[in-house]
Amino acid sequence: MTKTAFLFPGQGSQAAGMGKSFVEHSPMAAQMLEAAGDALKLDMAHLLFEPNDLLEQTKYTQPAILLVSMMAYRLFKEKISDVPAFALGHSLGEFSALAAVDALDWLEAVKLVHLRGDLMQKACEGIDAGMMVVLGVADEDVEAICHDAREAGKKVWPANYNADGQIVIAGIKSDLQSLEEALKAAKARRVMLLNMSVASHCPLLESAVEPLTEALDKVLSDTFSAPVISNVTAKAYNTKAEALDLLGKQLVSPVLYKQSIQGNDDLVDRYIEFGHGAVLKGLNRRSSKKTTLVVSDYNSLNTTLDTLLGED
Repeated sequence: MTKTAFLFPGQGSQAAGMGKSFVEHSPMAAQMLEAAGDALKLDMAHLLFEPNDLLEQTKYTQPAILLVSMMAYRLFKEKISDVPAFALGHSLGEFSALAAVDALDWLEAVKLVHLRGDLMQKACEGIDAGMMVVLGVADEDVEAICHDAREAGKKVWPANYNADGQIVIAGIKSDLQSLEEALKAAKARRVMLLNMSVASHCPLLESAVEPLTEALDKVLSDTFSAPVISNVTAKAYNTKAEALDLLGKQLVSPVLYKQSIQGNDDLVDRYIEFGHGAVLKGLNRRSSKKTTLVVSDYNSLNTTLDTLLGED
């Protein structure tokens, strides 16, 4: 029997128009859009389908991405009821993963990541926080450069281990920019500040940990239909107690995405990514030789379903 892992993208995968084809073709997706809008008191059709400034604000980006991922997932599950070998999300995608394995109601997850984004924004108010992608430098070299900078009083930390030769650093923007010379001396192919006003997955978010954990405690279930791979440890967990501990730590710890793929690749035969774009499929090419199918819109949903149903 073919073993599959379900994947869910995080911030950076958003774009105007995402989810529109799901809503146009599926009454369930349209109902999800309406329910999410009612829960957040927000015009979700405007947020998702029309150019606007809100989609780049973390507290709106996160629920938008999660909602589209859950539309994709629930439409897929209408046709194929397979249980994954594990679920894995990148950053906020870990909340989508929890919803996919029945540890979290999808609408509660939408509300939860809206709160998460708001807490992250508030933690970074007034400190000019940001994130910077570095291409072509080994992890250990980036880590050493960040360590030396912190020794000199700067606030910079590795935040996302996306793939070999691709790492994201978080911290104060001016401190991040001060690393460019050292990173280019280490043969970086590219160093670029991202369009973000928060510094995810680093100690600058410490103030968000307790209120997020308290909110999680009220809505998480102890019923996991499959394990979830933690961004913090790159290892599986399947209990509420573990989720509470790890999702709090996730805010202030780097995302071990490539380690999660490399360390669990032997457990599966393929991956399916649910959500707009194909960001994780692109990253997976650097860490696995296995196929990553995509459910990002209605056409790719049908293509993936045809592929899987054709195997029966």
